[in-house]
Amino acid sequence: MDLTSWNKVFYTYTYSTAAWLSLQSVTLMTGPGMIVALLLDETRPASPTEIYFARCLGFSLITMAILTVMLTGSIPLTSTIAEPVTTEESDPKAPYAVPTLIITSLFHAMSGFYAYTWYVGGGQGVFAIAVAGNSLLAFVGLWCVLFASSEGKISRRTGADRRTTGFPFSNAEAAKKHAGKKHI
Repeated sequence: MDLTSWNKVFYTYTYSTAAWLSLQSVTLMTGPGMIVALLLDETRPASPTEIYFARCLGFSLITMAILTVMLTGSIPLTSTIAEPVTTEESDPKAPYAVPTLIITSLFHAMSGFYAYTWYVGGGQGVFAIAVAGNSLLAFVGLWCVLFASSEGKISRRTGADRRTTGFPFSNAEAAKKHAGKKHI
């Protein structure tokens, strides 16, 4: 997979995270009473404290969505656009892309696990949707952390990734190929 395909997955993750967080925040800000009615067994109006905390959480989630898009370099923070934005660690346009990716992936994993515990305890479908959305984003984020955050360190001499070792097993085939070549 080439670097442009990895960037597409990375930006898809970034925008999906922003969309998921925005969807949750808009719901919390506009309809806290509806949220209370969905999650409780008995129907009652939402208390002022519940409304306050729901809207504050909504504001926090929309802020996190905006920061995710800005800190990953999806929106250039400079006034000139000379090159497309990349996610390399040496790129000055997106120096916080990888840390933001890791933090949002952990957030989705924790939120998915928390929703799962509520789903198992109560069996409500709202939590199943939250588990599916957060888990999907956590897995895509983990994939991006593992595979799309760097190009790797490929050795010109052997063609192998220099970040790997032979411990506890050695690669006998690579050693045979390397032993047969003479280097000048």
